[in-house]
Amino acid sequence: MHIHQTSESSTAITTGSCLCGQVRFAIHGELAGIQVCHCSQCRKAQGGPLATNIPVNQEQIRWIAGRDQLRHFESSPGKLRAFCPQCGSPVYSQRSSLAGVLRIRAGLLDEQVRTSLDSHQYVASHASWWPVPDDGLPRHEEAIVPASAQAPH
Repeated sequence: MHIHQTSESSTAITTGSCLCGQVRFAIHGELAGIQVCHCSQCRKAQGGPLATNIPVNQEQIRWIAGRDQLRHFESSPGKLRAFCPQCGSPVYSQRSSLAGVLRIRAGLLDEQVRTSLDSHQYVASHASWWPVPDDGLPRHEEAIVPASAQAPH
């Protein structure tokens, strides 16, 4: 996983919101690639066969509205999922093992999004009724281990 480091002077701004618009945000800087997650928790949290996530450094996010309204659910030890209490839209997940990184749900972003699909994760547990496409993207049986969490070579 690569997360672009940007300064406040960066001109790239991507906006997004939940379904009802109560939660709104702006991401300053370039976006990382979209990670497609096929794990059972993401399927249940999204209500579909997969989740599309963009890892974003917390410093890049400016909450325009609704941050204080977000509700959180700890779906497994060390993993929080944030959602809008009004419309139920999943907004992000956060792992304690990836301090300072929010995995924003790509479906919340307003168009035009300047990034592309990066990889498929947890393909070993994909929904039996939804095939993982043969799209040429890297496939990982489990999660990608972030470069920052890998031991030095």
